[in-house]
Formats: sequence, structure tokens, C-alpha cells
Amino acid sequence: MLKYVKGENILLKAHPDFGEKWVQARIADDPSILGLGNLILRDRERRQPRAGRLDLLLQDPDTARRYELELQLGATDETHIIRTIEYWDIERRRYPQYEHCAVIVAEDITSRFLNVLALFNGTVPLIAIKMQAVKVENDILLLFTTVLNELKRGLIDEDEDAASVPADRAYWENGFGSRETVAMADDILKIVHEFQPGLQLKYNKFYIGLAENDRPNNFIYMKPRKRGNLVLGIRLPSSTDVEKLIEDAGLDARGYDPGDGGGTYRIRLTKEDIDKHYELLRLLLDWAHDNRNE
Repeated sequence: MLKYVKGENILLKAHPDFGEKWVQARIADDPSILGLGNLILRDRERRQPRAGRLDLLLQDPDTARRYELELQLGATDETHIIRTIEYWDIERRRYPQYEHCAVIVAEDITSRFLNVLALFNGTVPLIAIKMQAVKVENDILLLFTTVLNELKRGLIDEDEDAASVPADRAYWENGFGSRETVAMADDILKIVHEFQPGLQLKYNKFYIGLAENDRPNNFIYMKPRKRGNLVLGIRLPSSTDVEKLIEDAGLDARGYDPGDGGGTYRIRLTKEDIDKHYELLRLLLDWAHDNRNE
């Protein structure tokens, strides 16, 4: 039979027995208590080059997305924010094959600092979580509430007018890419034409997409680079099967972005990659087309 038990809010920063290391251990034992999904622990007290130690490095086992988490008892402050973003930046530069998100956990996140955090959101993937400790008889209950969630980016097509500032083939050949890498977009289009012959390249300011009768159909996008490669974005739901196909082929995977157009695999390709892995690319592009247009 259920009974009423009165809880008492306590401040762990001032508690002699339950400090930051204790909270850190509880999260490490069960990262799901944060409310961010079924995350796993990758590392604890991770040493950062010339920048101290990252409290916790967590990862989503399905998407391989990583979360750089900094914990602070009491109220958050400027140094906590700077340290969290600094560690996030170090990790994303060291391991660009993963998507990264900074996470701040504190007992008190004031409206002032919440406003400051919101300024970074959208530029830095950032989540702020308020932690509350409640004493219930002889037990301590930890409650985690997300007070600032990551700003999700919209679908590519949602901002098509802004993205399609006048651009043409010459814009890409003489700007971000080269004649050789823009020609790689033609090679990708040839693969697409095997199952959707009506599509053509559409040159936008920030990417090369696809369109039919000038109507966007961006189940993929391409970003030619000057150094002999092209970044191909393939919009598909996260899947271990897709990841294994890409990994087994030895392609240069650049991570999975769950917020980019509803979920996008990014692969850096050379001309040799397109020729060698033609059949695999056709399979992935066909899947993306079906998923986008079903």
C-alpha cells in the first residue's frame, strides 16, 4: 500500500557526505537518469590537453553521438559555461567522426545564465539540466530537469529560399570547390539517374542539392571541396546496418547528424571512392530517395 512520505530539498554543495564525485558516480552508473535517452559511459574525468578534465563523456549507442558533460554543484557561473564549451570544442576537433553536444548540469541555473546559454544555443549544440536533490527518509533522490534543450536545425528544404541565394556551377568551381570536385557531383547525379532520371543538380549558396522542374528534392546534398574531395550528405534514419555498410567499405564517414534534415549520414568521398563503391552508393542513395518520397 502506498504511503505519503515527505521529502526535503537539500543543497548538495553544502552537504558533507554527498558531493560532486558522488553525483558524478551516480550518473556514470546510470546515465539514463539525465533524461537524454539510453546513453552509455565512454569516459570519466577525461584529461583534456592543457585544459583540465572533462567530468563525463557519454554516448548514444545507436547514433554514436557524444555528450560532453560538466557537472557543478550549486549555481552555474561563467567559468562553468566556458569550461563546458571548451571541452566540447576539444572533443569535436579530436574526434570529428562523431556528432558532439555540450551538456551543463548544475543545481541552480539562474535566469541570467539561462539567457547567456541561450545565446550560444544554435551555434554550439548545448543542453542545460537543472539537478535537484531530495532527501526522503534515509535516501537521496536525484531529479534532473532539462531547462534548455538543444536547438534543432530545420530541414534543408524549409529554408530553401535563403539557401538558394544566386549560385551556379562557376560559383562552386571557383569558390568552395574546384572543377574536379564539382564534376564529382555529376558522378553522383549519374547514380541517382539510374532510379530517378528526372532530377538535376541545383546549385545553392551553401550546398548542391537536387531538384525536378525546379522543385527541391534533397534526399542528398553535396559540398565539393578544393582538396580533391566532396562531402556527401545522405538523409536516412540512423541504422546500425547502414553504419556497418559504410564502415566495412572503408569510406571516410564524417558522423551522423540527427538534427540535419531529419537525420543525415555524411561521407567524404574522392573520385576513386565513387568509382570503387558505385554499387554501395547506389544502394544508399536509392534508400534515401525511397525514404524521402514514400
